[in-house]
Amino acid sequence: MTLTVLAPDGVPEIRPGDDLAALVVAALSPVDGDVLLVTSKVVSKAESRSLPGTDRLAAVEAELAEPGARVVARRGPTTIVRTRLGLTLAAAGVDASNVARGNVLLLPLDPDGSARALRRAVAERTGANVGVVVTDTAGRAWRTGQTDIAIGAAGIMVVDDHAGRTDGYGNELMVTAPALADELAGAAELAQGKLAGRPFALVRGRADLVLPPGEDGPGAAVLVRVEGEDLFGYGAREAVVRALAGEPADQVPFGAPAGAEEMADAVARVMGVVAEPVGDGLAVPVDPLLAPLAFAHGWYLADAPEEGPEKARIRPVTP
Repeated sequence: MTLTVLAPDGVPEIRPGDDLAALVVAALSPVDGDVLLVTSKVVSKAESRSLPGTDRLAAVEAELAEPGARVVARRGPTTIVRTRLGLTLAAAGVDASNVARGNVLLLPLDPDGSARALRRAVAERTGANVGVVVTDTAGRAWRTGQTDIAIGAAGIMVVDDHAGRTDGYGNELMVTAPALADELAGAAELAQGKLAGRPFALVRGRADLVLPPGEDGPGAAVLVRVEGEDLFGYGAREAVVRALAGEPADQVPFGAPAGAEEMADAVARVMGVVAEPVGDGLAVPVDPLLAPLAFAHGWYLADAPEEGPEKARIRPVTP
């Protein structure tokens, strides 16, 4: 297989209201089966998502006020945010680089929608059936450095679920699912660079990933795990604080309630006592550690300690 990545020089500065499709077509001359990749930065600029005279920290706090957004972790000046789109990004994706001094740039309101609109416009101008990926830069847990990922996509297979297939040795695959759109974003970034002024890229050689005309697919949104399904919903410090505070709204990122055996094991490890099965819950000696421990596992303290004043009953939030 031969994969070709083209990222041309000479793209002009993108301004609010610019015809992004016209600029992409002029720079890349796409044909059927190509995948077009554009940085979220130029999409945001064209869609007037620039905020002149705005402090970046203030913009991050404003993004945190959006429904569904929350802090994942904070360390000094660094804030990792799960945005209203479900993307987990430093500074909520608010960008102050490659923009005029004193300006900040927000992410596109609807990256998948932006990708669909660009795909349609390219097809209207050229007749070419292409895939489109909107990219952004993100860090990775446990890894130094950043890479580009897909935050918007249209007309392309974004993930390839291998579950149920077998490898060359006859082993059945269970969880393997290459994030194809992210891999394409990373390949394009190798040609684009960060400071070279190449916001557009074309990947040729994977026409098999491009969907038929009129089929946009589910978009990059399917690459975002549903809140509570990720094993790392909070940073280490934040998880402790959230469990101790015990605010009901903070519980979802801890995930589905643990099973009784896991809950009992946690009680034994932290409190050094045995939790006894009682009805739909567990009877545990009263201890200040019990409430936050239960909270972190999706359990709660029942109103009445039915097993006597020295015992408390804990139950899963959803039995």
